[in-house]
Amino acid sequence: MTDPKRRRLLKAGGALLAAGSLPLSLVELAFGKDRREHFSFAYLSDSHITHVRGREFVRNWDRGLIRAVAESNLLDPRPDFIFYGGDIAQLGKPEEIDHGLEILSALRGEVHHVMGEHDYYLDLGEHWRKRLGPDHYSFDHKGVHFVVLNSILTFDDWTYHRWSSAAERMHQMARLDNPQGSPFMVGESQRAWLKKDLDTVSHDTPVVVFSHSPLQKIYKGWNFWTDDAEQVQALLQPFDKVTVLYGHVHQIQYNQIGNISFHAAMATAWPWPYPSSYRQQAAYLPKLTVNMNRADPFFERDATGWQFIDLDSGKVDVHYLLPGNRNRVVAWDGKAGHPVDTRYQAEADRIPPQTHY
Repeated sequence: MTDPKRRRLLKAGGALLAAGSLPLSLVELAFGKDRREHFSFAYLSDSHITHVRGREFVRNWDRGLIRAVAESNLLDPRPDFIFYGGDIAQLGKPEEIDHGLEILSALRGEVHHVMGEHDYYLDLGEHWRKRLGPDHYSFDHKGVHFVVLNSILTFDDWTYHRWSSAAERMHQMARLDNPQGSPFMVGESQRAWLKKDLDTVSHDTPVVVFSHSPLQKIYKGWNFWTDDAEQVQALLQPFDKVTVLYGHVHQIQYNQIGNISFHAAMATAWPWPYPSSYRQQAAYLPKLTVNMNRADPFFERDATGWQFIDLDSGKVDVHYLLPGNRNRVVAWDGKAGHPVDTRYQAEADRIPPQTHY
């Protein structure tokens, strides 16, 4: 890059790094369709704020979110907005959502929110919507069309008729390995809304979709899965440049399905293992994904992180900021036609920490 603004960003990033912070300036300048305006946005996800009693909350999850907010606020120039990828709360309690939003209120700038299953299954999203508004919506910004979906819905029978209490329903859906769970979905009503929304958008407009669960099928046992993913993907198929950004999985993942690039968000709370590390399960990760180094049990922030995202004419590059680990950049490769890890994609370039859990 020869852009003078880019050089100033890198210079500022070096100063931050020297001061013991993270290189938050690693953000490309970008523009959308027919609008030569540069912009970027920040992305935080999965804080899982957990209420203990009174005004007491689990400190580690608090500290992860507080640090993410502080680091985001150091970015100069400022991102146009910030996305929060879902699961503010752990058990959906109003106290947890309110406490998480209190921490997030320190963010400098406009914040858009995605609903996570941990925010939803206690009161079916009533308190979340009361505080934050609709759980699916769209907007346009500098030539890019943004869509937010609620992808963590499930069958009515599971939601309304199976559990003795709302708390039991929430606890069932909050488990990682849950034989009593039910697959997530966007649902027919929301897909109809999405079709109507996209019908007004030119096919050469870059489209960025935010969901909580991946809009693909990765590992059903942990609900790294959206049951109607193919139907949602079909609605996005006509567009030239589509990116889906999702939380929920607490790990680096990326994939390419047809015209759609997929990128996952790290969590600010805790890491999840890879499916292949559990009961010797087969590797269900998208084949493009290079596993990250994880996790040092003596360092509470290891294998957690947050992202800064740039849009290069509709194709997304994700800069993963990983405390205690080398930062990673997953960027669009025009020759390959899919995202690649700029450091580790080639097997010959990988170091031992990229091949163990």
